[in-house]
Amino acid sequence: MLESLHVKNLALIDEQEVTFSKGMNILTGETGAGKSIIIGSINLALGAKADKDYIRTGADYALVELVFSLDGHSCDKIREMDLPIEEDGTLILQRKIMAGRSICRANGETITAGQLKGLSGYLLDMYGQHEHQSLLKPAAYKKMLDDYVGEKIDENKARLKEKLADYRKCQEELESQNTDEAMRVREAKLLEFEVNEIEAAALNPEEDEQVEKKYRRMVNAKKMKETVYQVHGLTGYEEEGSAGLAVGYALKELKTIAAYDEESGPLIDQLTDIDDLLNDFNRSMAQYRDSLAFDEEEFAYLEERLNTLNHLKDKYGNSIAEILKAQEEKQKALEKLNHFESYMEQLKIQAKAQEEEILKLCRKISNLRKKAAAPLADQLREAMIDLNFLDVEFSIAITAQEEFTAEGFDKVEFLISTNPGEKPKPLWQIASGGELSRIMLAFKTVFADKDETDTLVFDEIDTGISGKTAWKVSEKLGKLSKNHQIICITHLPQIASMADAHFLIEKGVKNERTVTGIRELGEEEGLGELARLLGSGKLTAAVLENAREMKETAQKVKE
Repeated sequence: MLESLHVKNLALIDEQEVTFSKGMNILTGETGAGKSIIIGSINLALGAKADKDYIRTGADYALVELVFSLDGHSCDKIREMDLPIEEDGTLILQRKIMAGRSICRANGETITAGQLKGLSGYLLDMYGQHEHQSLLKPAAYKKMLDDYVGEKIDENKARLKEKLADYRKCQEELESQNTDEAMRVREAKLLEFEVNEIEAAALNPEEDEQVEKKYRRMVNAKKMKETVYQVHGLTGYEEEGSAGLAVGYALKELKTIAAYDEESGPLIDQLTDIDDLLNDFNRSMAQYRDSLAFDEEEFAYLEERLNTLNHLKDKYGNSIAEILKAQEEKQKALEKLNHFESYMEQLKIQAKAQEEEILKLCRKISNLRKKAAAPLADQLREAMIDLNFLDVEFSIAITAQEEFTAEGFDKVEFLISTNPGEKPKPLWQIASGGELSRIMLAFKTVFADKDETDTLVFDEIDTGISGKTAWKVSEKLGKLSKNHQIICITHLPQIASMADAHFLIEKGVKNERTVTGIRELGEEEGLGELARLLGSGKLTAAVLENAREMKETAQKVKE
């Protein structure tokens, strides 16, 4: 159930918090007091479209917060949506509306507006004052009937949707093959060339990585060998200008002065050491040079192979796996063209089999609807009688259409007659707003007993009704509130008298600004509000007694 509503900086509301109770929560107030803002704020908290104009003038943001306490079934459903919920079933929904954006949170965790909307079906069912207009749209009848059937029909419709997708894909394939023979021959030749081109490459799944790795290594080996040859030549004793020849020549010249000056001896020794070291280094370089392996033929092969692989990648995919997949697909397409007549025949057989499966599912769905139509019609008829339809005939007509969709092949029509002797007519032809409002309430009460939504919100359910009919509607809501939490905005005293908790919505002035407020009324204040709704300008003893009598009558009905 909905425990509380907290609203801040929304339209004419400065800041208000309302704590709701079990049973019947009635909201009343003068016309223009802002009753629609309260229902609108609940809608906003559940993901309705937000607009910056909702923000109270002068404020930076608007805030709406709902606190729910949920049963185990609802908790499980919400956890399946991967949304947070407390162990005790508490769920706090918060929506902060700012200029250009809004932030939604569930128990403090940020969620999307889409997720917020998805929650609403498990939390409450809202009946707006114009919702009965949906009864004028025949397309809605099938959904209402299917909602009554429940999960079994949903499972079959999900299977039908899958089968229909396969069937349409098959039909598209059949239609796409309507090309002339010359074009098919050209396409076959191209496919054959491409398949042969890939086959000729004799690809291995991870070959591209291996070839590229080996090629990079050989490219570096070649460069290394070139460098080693160059260094060996520069430090050797064979090439003109090499370090070895230069040091040898310098040593030879230096030795010529040894006989004339003994001090040159150490220098000759140092240069001799350099000559020996350079000679040793040059021999080591020769050995290192000879150890470096580089196969020109293998390098040429790798280079050519890499070019081939890159060419195939450019045409057929970014990896060997993608190229091989493309080959497989092209091979299949080639086989189709080479055996075109046989392929088309198989495709037609496949489409026919799929169509038969679809029709079988459609018949199954139709049977589920037909099986549920009579008991639903009976329950709705009884609910309408409870709502002061003195003589009502109601039936659900299900007829098969030639075309099928993801919903099956049924056309669902609601037929009704509220006048004795009149032939039942389609519901959408009824013009009376009061009748439509009561019929929709009948639907709500029937479905409320079937589904597991704890909280039902009614925004001016009393449109177009008065007198005895208003009492009947009041009685229906009162009985409904025994097993559900009802939040109802009304202007009729008959409905307001059923209140377990009565809230007054009123407009006033605070700090020279208009504000809308809401507060719960005590017993005496509630009687005073009932008296106002009864149309009395003055709270006389007689009027208050009338209001008290109406309240007592309502409580007896509920008991």
